Amino acid sequence: MAENNTLESVRKWVVEHKLRTVGCLWLSGIAGSIAYNWTQPNMKTSVKIIHARLHAQALTLAALAGAAVVEYYDHNSGAKAERVAKFLQQPQTHSHKE
Repeated sequence: MAENNTLESVRKWVVEHKLRTVGCLWLSGIAGSIAYNWTQPNMKTSVKIIHARLHAQALTLAALAGAAVVEYYDHNSGAKAERVAKFLQQPQTHSHKE
């Protein structure tokens, strides 16, 4: 039960922070790829960096496709419309004088 609640809270955070999720995934992908490529002794440093960039780029494209699927699902399920309506119903306060 607690595992389901945790999974739901993670899903909710990912839905609200799609670009941050993709950026973190890119950063972890490039770091992991550099760490893996550094263990390969027969490659030049420039080739290791190029491979790490290509791996991270592929991972980022996959993450963007996943974000698009989430956005499509939210749009079709009506969950996004509820979030937008809740945002628009918040009182708008201005700190400057008119």
